[in-house]
Amino acid sequence: MSFPAAAPTPPPAPFEERGGWSRASARPAGTEGSSPPGGGSTPNPQRRLDSIPAPLFCLAAMLTVQTGIALSTPLFRTLGVAGTTSLRLITAALVLLAWTRPRLRGRSPRALLSAALLGLASAGMTLLFADAVHRLPMGTAATIEFLGPLAVALLFSRRLGHVLWAVLAGAGVILLTLVGAAHSASLDPRGLASAFGAAACLAGYILLTQRVGRAFDGFDGLALSLTVAALALAPFGLGEAWHGLARSADPWLLLASAAGVAMLFPVVPYLLEMVALRRLPERVFSVIASLEPAVSALIGLVVLGQVLGGVQLLGIACVVAASAGAAVTGREAGA
Repeated sequence: MSFPAAAPTPPPAPFEERGGWSRASARPAGTEGSSPPGGGSTPNPQRRLDSIPAPLFCLAAMLTVQTGIALSTPLFRTLGVAGTTSLRLITAALVLLAWTRPRLRGRSPRALLSAALLGLASAGMTLLFADAVHRLPMGTAATIEFLGPLAVALLFSRRLGHVLWAVLAGAGVILLTLVGAAHSASLDPRGLASAFGAAACLAGYILLTQRVGRAFDGFDGLALSLTVAALALAPFGLGEAWHGLARSADPWLLLASAAGVAMLFPVVPYLLEMVALRRLPERVFSVIASLEPAVSALIGLVVLGQVLGGVQLLGIACVVAASAGAAVTGREAGA
């Protein structure tokens, strides 16, 4: 799903780039090296924004993503998994298209193909993860999905010692799915298959998002890829969504709920991550992002009342530690 690069590029770290934009393109076009109007000090709103520690934006993004996912689950009963996911992607695509107004003229076929492939990977990742969350505890689904970015980080590693991180992650998954299954009746085989499928799509998504981030400015690549994702899922989800809306006593409330969830994920988290990436080294960002499975388990407990056993929590901790370790040692090796 990835094209050969024209020149060597740094190995991607877990979640260092998301949504078709990268650290290099996080700043809007034309603002690199620019100063505030009049050459004076930073405007007060920007100064207040800069006073907030950058890691808080990362944590806020993770909390927003996982809260949006948790709030999606009640909609699955009425709109279906595919229907809810389709409405979410359509809403997010429309918002970003209206905001960015991306231009197709002058784009190379290769850049457009990369954005289209990223959209397909996004569609698969979003739908499969939604199905996994529908059938598994959130912490379990998020931990398995996180094997995707971890695999990408280890794939680009040139150190034999990184095999230890892979072994630690594998041990965590075994604890979470096999040993932990003895203490949980909710590990549905189809949910596990969807979670591993989402991990594979996420690995492709990360590889493609670097290429799209280099080819497009700002959020143009994100807007185009989400549009492709929405169009790809529309044939599978719109019929299911329409059926659910037709049976509902208050269809407009359902539509508003789906739109609100779409703002929680993916629109708002991308904005928060954009701010964080401007101010944090990528290694630090990747280490903080490694906490996402733990954040997912916490949101699952608080919002959905999903309680995980000690063995399952230990499995999540192993995957978090493996991801953080791979991010740290990978950047040290590449320095």
